[in-house]
Amino acid sequence: MPGFLLHAGATVICPHGGSATPVQPNSRVTIDGQPIATLSTDFVIAGCALSGKARCQTAHFVTAANRVTANGQPVLLRDSESVCEPSGTPLVIVQTQTRVSAA
Repeated sequence: MPGFLLHAGATVICPHGGSATPVQPNSRVTIDGQPIATLSTDFVIAGCALSGKARCQTAHFVTAANRVTANGQPVLLRDSESVCEPSGTPLVIVQTQTRVSAA
């Protein structure tokens, strides 16, 4: 199913309110001047409200576009699924760009 591409300027949070930021987005492809994220892009999480060892620290995506790639990696979409480590919960994509979509 088609969805809007995820880019570095998107608002992405863990379910506990922590802010997720892409570590190395794909700078060769940009939307509105923001690099896009691909399946190989890891995210770092700051400000997770959980305490102790369960606090969300990083996240990675497990699904991405089926037909569109950038530098050989599938691009991430608004509906892509992810996993936060170590909590195992998914990231929440609150807002992303609405100009470019992919399937």
